[in-house]
Amino acid sequence: MSKKPAPPFRFVPHHSPPEDPGDKPLVFAFRGREMLVTEDHDLPDVELIDAHGFEAVRRQYLGILDGRHCFSAELPDDATPAGPLKFTNLHMLHGSLDEHMHALAGRAVQIVEWDRTHQYCGACAEPTVLSENDRSRICPRCKIPMFPRLSPAMIVAVERGDEILLGRSPHFPEGIMSVLAGFVEPGESAEHAVEREVFEETSIHVKNVQYFSSQPWPFPNNLMLGFRAEYASGEIHVDGVEVVEAAWFRARDMPNFFPGRVSISQWLIHDFLERNGVEVTR
Repeated sequence: MSKKPAPPFRFVPHHSPPEDPGDKPLVFAFRGREMLVTEDHDLPDVELIDAHGFEAVRRQYLGILDGRHCFSAELPDDATPAGPLKFTNLHMLHGSLDEHMHALAGRAVQIVEWDRTHQYCGACAEPTVLSENDRSRICPRCKIPMFPRLSPAMIVAVERGDEILLGRSPHFPEGIMSVLAGFVEPGESAEHAVEREVFEETSIHVKNVQYFSSQPWPFPNNLMLGFRAEYASGEIHVDGVEVVEAAWFRARDMPNFFPGRVSISQWLIHDFLERNGVEVTR
């Protein structure tokens, strides 16, 4: 029998921990949604975590990254960092951790939260147990499997020739604009969610909705599905709740938007600018 080929990606997820975690396992430890890191925003070694007396409430196996076993750990709410360690929100680690490590940290915090919030069955309150077959907890009485929560959301660049529709959420810093986004409702496709959300937030009708890319976004448990769409009809009237300001902007006369290339909203804006011959410098 031929040997099974190695997977073509760096991280291989799995739910069943090995008997031997190896010499240098990676541990993503969290107090709430804040991750334990060094002062340089690196992941601390297991020896350093143990040396400062951190005891996990629960641990979860994540899989293998570059040959190293990976675990997440839920720390007590009163866990206090000392010496070279501190707790930091994952938002602050964009650009500090490499792409694969940050994505794995996002996976870890979601699994920690799922494990913490599904210790008991929501139907009968029986303590749940970990499944041996997949990433779920099961009620021994009801036999109901409980998987980690994942909330699909859409995000879209609506274009009208060399113009793009940008809006401002009330949660954004003053003056910052971005592409529109919203959650996919039960019973609808992602494409229909694009049409509905754009109309609800701005009264604009769109057409020719085309898939662009996707991004896991663990704030808290989202999978962002990115699209491009064309303007069909309508005048801008914002809903005043999700979007408090919206307008059309030409590629060469853009407002302030979030700098960098770490989020899918930035990818969509940069793609629009580059296709319209504008060099992106922020």
